[in-house]
Amino acid sequence: MQTVSYKLAQKLVARATEVGAMVATAESCTGGGVAAAITVVAGSSAVLDCGIVSYANAAKQQLLNVSVADLETHGAVSQ
Repeated sequence: MQTVSYKLAQKLVARATEVGAMVATAESCTGGGVAAAITVVAGSSAVLDCGIVSYANAAKQQLLNVSVADLETHGAVSQ
């Protein structure tokens, strides 16, 4: 049985392949789960560029250029 995340990842890989796009992930609470779901799909290596798991605020600032002001205003986890 295929999971919902696998089916979504399949669609993402198919669409990215179709349009010639590359995919990158920036995750926190998911702990790399989104990138992991993508890498299970055959052909994903042609479209997955990179993934970053930035759990600490310092990593969000340094790797993803999230401002201190945004972290203070919205918190590290927000909708």
